[in-house]
Amino acid sequence: MRWAPRIRQHLIRRLYESDAHGILDEELLNEVGWGLYARCESFIQAVKAAHGQATCPGCGRIVPHSSVPDEVLRCASCGWETTWEAYFKSFQHKQLSGAEPVLALFREFMARFPSASSPSDKMLLIDRLIHGFHQSLTGDPTRTTAVNLIEGNYHEVVEFLDSLTYGDGSTTGTAEMREDWRNKIDQTAQAWGDERLRRWRESGRETP
Repeated sequence: MRWAPRIRQHLIRRLYESDAHGILDEELLNEVGWGLYARCESFIQAVKAAHGQATCPGCGRIVPHSSVPDEVLRCASCGWETTWEAYFKSFQHKQLSGAEPVLALFREFMARFPSASSPSDKMLLIDRLIHGFHQSLTGDPTRTTAVNLIEGNYHEVVEFLDSLTYGDGSTTGTAEMREDWRNKIDQTAQAWGDERLRRWRESGRETP
C-alpha cells in the first residue's frame, strides 16, 4: 500500500517566486498541481478506509471491512489481501485524516484542476488548496490543511507558507488569500493558546 507523499517545500517556493515575477513556470506548475492532486486522492482514500471502505491497491475496488485489527481484507476482484491492522498502519501518522470540510476542499480541487484552462487558473486552485483550513463543528478554522499537503511539522509549514514570495506579477487574488490565511492563523493560535506561534507572529513574522 503506497500513499502519495506530501509536496516538497522547495517546489512550492520556486513556483511562487516565478509567479511573483509574472512568469509562471508551467512545467513546475503541473508538477506541483498533479502532486497535490495525488496527495488529495490518497487523503480521501485513507479517510474512506478509516470509515470501513478500503481501496484495493491492486485494482482500485472498494473492500468493505469492520475495522477489527486481525480482520483479513480480501479483494473479490483481483485476490489481493492483507489485514486491517497492516492496512491501517500504512497510512497512520502520515497526515492523512480529516473531516468533511477538508474532504470537500480536496474533492473540489480534484474536480477542477484537470480542466483548468490557463496557468493562472491552475495557480489560483493551488493557492486556495494550500491555504485551506480544517474546521470545528461551529465552522471556525482549527488547523491549516497545508500540513496535510506540504512536508514539515505544523509550525514549519505555517512559517514556510508565511514566507512565500509575492510581487507585482503575482496572480491576482493570491495576495488577498495570504492575508485571509494569516488572519485565520492568528485566530487559531489564540484559540489554542499557541505561545510559540503567537510570539512569532507578533515579532513581525520573522522565522525564529
